[in-house]
Amino acid sequence: MLEFVIGSSLAAAAGLNAWIPLFLLGLASKLLPAVVLPSGWSWLGSDIALWIIGALLVLEIVADKIPALDSLNDIVHSIIRPAAGGIAFGAGASAQTVAVDDPGSFFSEHTWIPVVAGIVIALAVHAAKATGRVAANAATAGVAAPVLSTAEDIAAFVLSAAAIIVPLVAAVLLIGLLVTIVVAVRRRSRRRRARPVAE
Repeated sequence: MLEFVIGSSLAAAAGLNAWIPLFLLGLASKLLPAVVLPSGWSWLGSDIALWIIGALLVLEIVADKIPALDSLNDIVHSIIRPAAGGIAFGAGASAQTVAVDDPGSFFSEHTWIPVVAGIVIALAVHAAKATGRVAANAATAGVAAPVLSTAEDIAAFVLSAAAIIVPLVAAVLLIGLLVTIVVAVRRRSRRRRARPVAE
């Protein structure tokens, strides 16, 4: 159960920012003795992977704060974020972490299941983020972009760190993220339905 919470939380974080969960997983495996990635994902903790992921993380953080460029960034990341979500779920769910001493064998034997689950979760979160960002940019002439992007980065960081260190907190945060997405989608659909009536 904890493995699923860890993987889902990391995948959801990847839907907000592709590189934060991967960077934190790799860094944790390098710096924290209690975090051990399975052999198939151990490359995330290598120096070269951390440098590349770190550079891509800085690029995404900057690009996502600039109005108009943030929408282009979301289009490019429509493939990258789900892929990162698959990697994050696969690596996180089968890793030994601070909270999980002996990961269950189910994910170890069926490595494709967590990857597919991570892709789906990250894609759903990314789709909600991207459509919400377009609406916010249109309503505020792009002024909301840096604020929303910063909030998303913080959420991705906190969710990823919690997944690795305190999965039960990550579970609560994940539920909060899902509720926020559902509420935002419902509000948007209500506004769309109300628009023709107002006109």
